[in-house]
Amino acid sequence: MLASKRPEAAFGAQKHMSSVKIPLLPLRELIVFPHEVVPLFVGREKSINALEEAMASDRQILLCAQKKAKVNDPKPEGIHAVGTIGTIVQLLRLPDGTVKVLVEGKERAKVRKYLDNEGYFEVEAEIVETVAVDPEKEPEFAALMRSVQSTFENYVKLNKRVPPELAASVQSIDDPSRLADTIAAHVNFKLAHKQELLETENVWTRLETLYELMQNEIEILQVEKKIRTRVKKQMEKNQKEYYLNEQMQAIQKELGSQDEFKNELQELEDRIRRKKMTKEATDRLKKELKKLKMMSPMSAEATVVRNYIDTVLSLPWRERTTDKLDIVDAEAILDEDHYGLEKPKKRILEYLAVQSLVKSVKGPILCLVGPPGVGKTSLAKSVARATGRKFVRMSLGGVRDEAEIRGHRRTYIGAMPGKIIQGLKKCGSSNPVFLLDEIDKMSQDFRGDPASAMLEVLDPEQNEHFVDHFLDLDYDLSDVLFLCTANTLHDIPLPLQDRMEIISLTGYTDEDKVKIARDYLLPKQQRLNGLDALDISVSDGAIRELIQHFTKEAGVRSLEREVSSVMRKLASEYVKDRKRESFKVDVKQVQKLLGPRKYRFNKGDSEDQIGMTNGLAVTFFGGDLLPAEVTITPGKGKVTLTGKLGEVMQESCRAALTYVRSRCLAFGLEPDFYEHADFHVHFPEGAVPKDGPSAGVTISTSLVSALLGVRVRKDVAMTGEINLRGRVLPIGGLKEKILAAYRGGMKRVVCPADNEKDLHEVPKHVIKALDIHFVNTIDEVLRLALQDPGESHPNKAIRAFLTSEDAAIQTDWLEARDYITRRNRERSQEGASH
Repeated sequence: MLASKRPEAAFGAQKHMSSVKIPLLPLRELIVFPHEVVPLFVGREKSINALEEAMASDRQILLCAQKKAKVNDPKPEGIHAVGTIGTIVQLLRLPDGTVKVLVEGKERAKVRKYLDNEGYFEVEAEIVETVAVDPEKEPEFAALMRSVQSTFENYVKLNKRVPPELAASVQSIDDPSRLADTIAAHVNFKLAHKQELLETENVWTRLETLYELMQNEIEILQVEKKIRTRVKKQMEKNQKEYYLNEQMQAIQKELGSQDEFKNELQELEDRIRRKKMTKEATDRLKKELKKLKMMSPMSAEATVVRNYIDTVLSLPWRERTTDKLDIVDAEAILDEDHYGLEKPKKRILEYLAVQSLVKSVKGPILCLVGPPGVGKTSLAKSVARATGRKFVRMSLGGVRDEAEIRGHRRTYIGAMPGKIIQGLKKCGSSNPVFLLDEIDKMSQDFRGDPASAMLEVLDPEQNEHFVDHFLDLDYDLSDVLFLCTANTLHDIPLPLQDRMEIISLTGYTDEDKVKIARDYLLPKQQRLNGLDALDISVSDGAIRELIQHFTKEAGVRSLEREVSSVMRKLASEYVKDRKRESFKVDVKQVQKLLGPRKYRFNKGDSEDQIGMTNGLAVTFFGGDLLPAEVTITPGKGKVTLTGKLGEVMQESCRAALTYVRSRCLAFGLEPDFYEHADFHVHFPEGAVPKDGPSAGVTISTSLVSALLGVRVRKDVAMTGEINLRGRVLPIGGLKEKILAAYRGGMKRVVCPADNEKDLHEVPKHVIKALDIHFVNTIDEVLRLALQDPGESHPNKAIRAFLTSEDAAIQTDWLEARDYITRRNRERSQEGASH
C-alpha cells in the first residue's frame, strides 16, 4: 500500500462552492458515485414527488443513502449527509404506480440543512469540487493510481461478475478522483465502506482506502476460489462414482441380475437410516452396504455380506421393555408361582426397589444352586413375568465349543452369531431375563473352553462391551438380567463363580412338599387331566405316602409325576362311571392306584446296637440317615473300608481310628489293642457313592462302641468332622440333616458348635420336636450317644469316662507312648537273652 503523509492541498484536496437548493431522493441499500449510471425503481410518494420536481426544473437531484434501509419513511437524521448530485437521464412510469428512472452521478454534495417541504425532501446542499493535482506531486499520484489499477485488474480476474472490459476502461482513466469513484462503484464493498469512500474528500486518502479494501476483497475471493475448486473436485469425484455405479449396474443387468437386488439394496439403506444403533454399528453397516453395491448379486461374498447386514439390523440395539417397578405386585406374582425360595425372591425385589430409585442399574447376575426339581428354571420365568421383561432360555448342558457363546468369525462357511446374540435377536429386547440353564454342565475340548468365554458375558464391568466374533461390534449386555442355574457349585470354575452372586437353594421339607402339592400340583394336574369339574379330596396322609414311598428327591418333579399318575387313574375310573362326581384318595387308595411302594423310608433301628451309629448326610435327594457300622475281628490291625467311600470319607475313618488310639487309656484299652484286631468300617447302600467331611464323629462313635461293647442309643443322630485332637469341625447342609433326623424318628441330634448360627434356617416346629446339642469335642459326642453300660460292665474306665466332665487327651497320648516304649524295650531284652 502506498502511504505518505502530505499536505491535503498538494494532493488534490476538494474545494467548496456556494450552496444550491435541490430535491433529495433517499436510497435504500444503494450508494451512487459520481460518473456512475444507475437504474432506480422508486415507489415512495415523497421520492416520486422529488423526481417530478427535478424533471420540472433542471433534472438535478441529490442521491443520499439511508442509514437504515428498513425504514420506509426516514427522517432527516436517518439519512447520510454526503451524497451525489445526479442528472435524470430517463424517467418511465410503470403500470403498478412505481417509477423507473435512470440517473447519472455528477459530483459530490454535502447537505447543509433541510428546507420545509411536506411533499418531498428539499435541501440546501454544498457542492464539493476537486482541486487539480500539483504538478510536482504527479509521480507519487501516478504510482498510487497504477497500484490501484493493477489491484483492480486482479480483482476482475477473480470476480466473474465484473466484466473484463471494465478493467481495460479503468486503465485509460487519468483523473485520480474519477478513478477512485469508478472502481468503488463496481467493487462489491459493504455499504458502510462505500459511504466512507464517498465522504472522503481527499483523493489521496480515498485511493489508499480503496487500495486497502480491494486487497481484503481479493483475499476473500482467493479463499472462495479455493473452496469452489475443492467442492468442484468432490462433485466431479461423486459424479464419476455415480457414472461408474450406473455402468456397473447396467453391466450386471446385462449379465442377468434383476431389479430385485437393487430394490433390496434400497430397502437395506432405508433400514440402516431408520435403525437406532451405536455409531460404530451404523458406520460398519454403511461400509458393508457400499461393499455390497460393488458386488454381483450372484457371488458368494454378497450373500455373506447381506446376511451380516440383516443380522445386525435385526438386533435390539435400543429396543427395550419397561420394567414393572411395583414391588408389591412383583412379590404377589412370585408367591403365586412358587412356594418358598425366599432368598432369590428377596434378591429380585431388592433389585426392583433399587431400580425404582436409581433408574439405571446394571442387571444382577444371579446363580441359583440347588438339587433338581426345586424350581430354579421355573423361577426365572416368574421373575420375567414379575418384572415385565421378556424371557430367554439358553441350555448350556453339553456345550463344549467356545463359538457357541461368542459366535463364529465370518471367514467360516455358515458362520453365525453366538447363542447370546441369537437369544437377544429372537426376543427383540435389549433387557430380557436371560436364563443360562445348567451352567455347571459345560465341558471343554480342543475347540475351546466355553466357561472361559462366559467370563466376559457374566462380568458386570465388561459385558457392556461384549464382542461377538460374528458381529465384531461392541454390544451392551449390562441391561440384561442374567439368571444361572446349577446343581453343584464345585463343577463351576472359581473365576466364573466370582462373577456371579451365588444363591443356594435347599431341598423342600416334607411339610413344604405337602403344601406345594396341596396348593399347586393337585389343582394343576386336576385341570390338565380334565377333572376340574369333579370333587376330588386327597388327604395329607396320601400326599405323605407319595412323598416318602413313591418319590426320593429334594424337589417336587417326581412328586408331580406321581400326582399326575393318580389323576390319570381317577380319570379312567370316571370315564367308566360318569355318574360318579367325587373321589376320596387316602393312603390305601394311593397304594391301590400306584401299586407297591417304590422306596423305603429310612428310619432308625428299633433297639440300641453295638458298633452302629446313625449319621446324617446330604444327597441330591435332600437329607438322609446314613448309619455307620464297625465290626472288630481278631487280626493284626488291618482296616477295611466298604460302602463306596470317597477319599475324604476314607481319611475321616483313619482320623477316627487315630483318635481312638490316642484315647485308649481313657477308654480302658491296652495301648497296643490295634495290633491284635482288624477293623471293618461299613456304610450300607454300597451302590451309592459317598463322600464329604461330615462322618468323622459317626465313625468315631461306632469304633468306640465296637471296641468297648457299649451300645449306641437308637434315637441319636449326629454329624460333624473331627481332627486328630478330637475337636468337632463344622459341616454344611445343617437344615437338610436335621430334617432327615426328624423324618427318621430321631429324638436327639448332635451337631458341631460352629453350626449353631445355621439353626435359624430350620423350621421352628422341627426344632421344638428335637433335642439338639451343639458340641466342641468328640468326648461330648460319646457322652451324648453311648448308653451307660452299668456297673456290671467289665470295663470300669469307660463308665468313668462317660460319667466324668472331661479327660486329658494329651496325657493319655503321652502315657500310651511311654507304655509302648517300655514294652518294646522289654521285648528287645528278651530277644537278646535268647
